[in-house]
Amino acid sequence: MTYFAFTNREQGVSISCVAEANRLFGTDGVRGVANVYPVTAETALKLGRAAAHVFTQLNPRTLPPGARPKIVLGKDTRLSGYMLENALVAGITSLGVDVLVIGPLPTPGVAYITRSLRADAGIVLSASHNSYEDNGIKFFRHDGYKLDDKVEEQIEQLVFSGEIDSVRPTAGKIGRATRIDDALGRYVEFAKASFPRGMSLEKMRIAVDVANGAGYKSTPSILRELGADLTIGHDEPNGTNINERCGSTYPAEIARIVKESGAQIGISNDGDADRVLLCDEKGEIVDGDEILAIASIDLLKSGQLRKNTLVATVMSNFGLDESLATAGGKVLRTQVGDRYVIEEMVRRDLNLGGEQSGHMIFRDFSTTGDGIVSALQILRIMRSTGKPLSELKRCLTKYPQAQRNLQVKEKPPLENMSAVMKLVGEAEEELSGKGRVLLRYSGTEPKIRLLIEGRELSQIDRQANRIADAIESAIGVN
Repeated sequence: MTYFAFTNREQGVSISCVAEANRLFGTDGVRGVANVYPVTAETALKLGRAAAHVFTQLNPRTLPPGARPKIVLGKDTRLSGYMLENALVAGITSLGVDVLVIGPLPTPGVAYITRSLRADAGIVLSASHNSYEDNGIKFFRHDGYKLDDKVEEQIEQLVFSGEIDSVRPTAGKIGRATRIDDALGRYVEFAKASFPRGMSLEKMRIAVDVANGAGYKSTPSILRELGADLTIGHDEPNGTNINERCGSTYPAEIARIVKESGAQIGISNDGDADRVLLCDEKGEIVDGDEILAIASIDLLKSGQLRKNTLVATVMSNFGLDESLATAGGKVLRTQVGDRYVIEEMVRRDLNLGGEQSGHMIFRDFSTTGDGIVSALQILRIMRSTGKPLSELKRCLTKYPQAQRNLQVKEKPPLENMSAVMKLVGEAEEELSGKGRVLLRYSGTEPKIRLLIEGRELSQIDRQANRIADAIESAIGVN
């Protein structure tokens, strides 16, 4: 994967490039079409063995005599989850490590249960917002944080080298798998604890789209137990309908549900419920940037935004920087991917960050993006201020953006596409310090993503069309 971030130099971000060799891990675990390499039962078994070996060495805890290391394993609602789950169990137990199987649960739920059960690691089977044909394997450390590149490389090296093929515990040293029946209840209580104890959602009508995904039970349970009156859509997963014209990648659906139900707010998850988009009472979508602006300005007012700094990615609207600056804060940017946001938050000891796409990390409560915890923070602000969401979101004035997400047949280095890069340079020059251009390959899909931001929509839309046409000529678009 080759990543480029082109921004205006006056904004303090220079042109950058990171190139990665061919590898199993992308920006969010191992992902692809289920039952096609690398998301196959065979690879999952090897990953299970490699992960069991690496994680038992990483966790600093000392086991009592006779005890075995343990790994939590959860999934979303995809049909292929059964195949990969069994393969991972076989691989992990073959290394003498126990598996705690928790079934369908949001990705942040798996991270929390890993910490709650004092496990050595957590694994979740999910391809997030992708359609059901895809699946993925994501890992958490014992403390609930995602892996850094170095640990992923260790796991990959063991998968490819065969170095641990001879590690074969026998008899009573083989691991066992145990199903944990109270994982859902544990996660529900954890998420509720992020909402003030003296506050409730009684007499609040909320529309919810759970995308036929991992949050189909937990999200409604959490909101109901806090007193909300719910209208729920897409909560009947069948293995093949996850994200099917619903969820955060189809925001028109939550807008429809809000309008038909007369809800005061709409909450839309993706397939693994680690991201959320909201909808105000007028049926207008509230994206990750607006959610981050509302939450960070509220925390600034109460003196709770650490170092007065919000972490966002290069994809977030530049209006976010201006809104924070007006409120006395600042925005720190990372490359795209919630893992990079979290790494920067941990490195600088910050407590709020996220992405325009709806991944928000409220680190005072969670170690990873959590859709329902994020929604609860906005619900808290609505309750405490008495303001509707349509009014709260006015704290952010966005720059117009033109985005193109093109499915490509190959991913050659961007610097090799001279015609494309020439147009990128011309667009930058034309924006004259009043905008930016971002061009990068997706780390999880066969797509190239283009974003142009500027003052005039007609100008940036024309620039985006020119660059998109050049990309199609250079590498073809499916």
